[in-house]
Amino acid sequence: MNRRQLVQFFAGLGLAASLSAPVIASAQEKPIKIGATGGPHAQILEVVKKVAAKDGLAIQIVEFSDYVQPNAALAAGDLDANSYQHLPYLEAQIKDRGYKLVNVGYTITFPMGVYSKKVKSLKDLKNGARIGIPNDPTNGGRALLLLQAQGLLKLKADAGLKATPLDIADNPKKLKIVEIDAAQLPRSLDDLDAAAINGNYAESAGLDPTRDGIAIEAAKGPYANVIAVRLADKDKPWVAKLVKAYHSPEVKQYVVTQFKSSVIPAW
Repeated sequence: MNRRQLVQFFAGLGLAASLSAPVIASAQEKPIKIGATGGPHAQILEVVKKVAAKDGLAIQIVEFSDYVQPNAALAAGDLDANSYQHLPYLEAQIKDRGYKLVNVGYTITFPMGVYSKKVKSLKDLKNGARIGIPNDPTNGGRALLLLQAQGLLKLKADAGLKATPLDIADNPKKLKIVEIDAAQLPRSLDDLDAAAINGNYAESAGLDPTRDGIAIEAAKGPYANVIAVRLADKDKPWVAKLVKAYHSPEVKQYVVTQFKSSVIPAW
């Protein structure tokens, strides 16, 4: 090969490399990180991940064991999105902590239930019974509203969705309301007479609201779960792909088949 042919040969290699560069960059693109609590939220995201991959969106699921860290991690930039909380909780976190987060799509609803290892009916609760509720404002208020709906107590008229034990206006059985971290409530049932437990934590503990609950929240309510992202990211193409994948027929079929009535699609 003469000098001129060598020059043409290496020039061709350079052109080939430049043409292939975008493909390599695309292949090495980092997946978006989505935070979720363990159990149904993470399980459903595994299906979302498969559906999204068909649309060119790679997802990495990061599991958490509490309600506080997923929003903190998202706000700090350690996550790109999260899927684990209902809208009132997200709105409370935004107000209380100043997070610049936004709801971009509804996911599922977990009916809250009241569970007990000591009684089979709310009517069997004795005076002074210890009732566990979540210790965060929105889920605690949700539990109190459920207890009110069951006739166990009465809240002040202006208590709203963020009612606290201080908003109890009438408590005929002198129930003792015990505020406990939501994730710990299933493990606290031995020490309580009953507890109002969020559906995802009940599911993770093997509790089914329709089978094991002695009371259950009405199916329709304001507590649908959402996908949250940073406000600055809400219009990015990957967000639309993520919501599209979550709202796919494949994901809805999985939710209905896998969880029956304990988890309800909210879209």
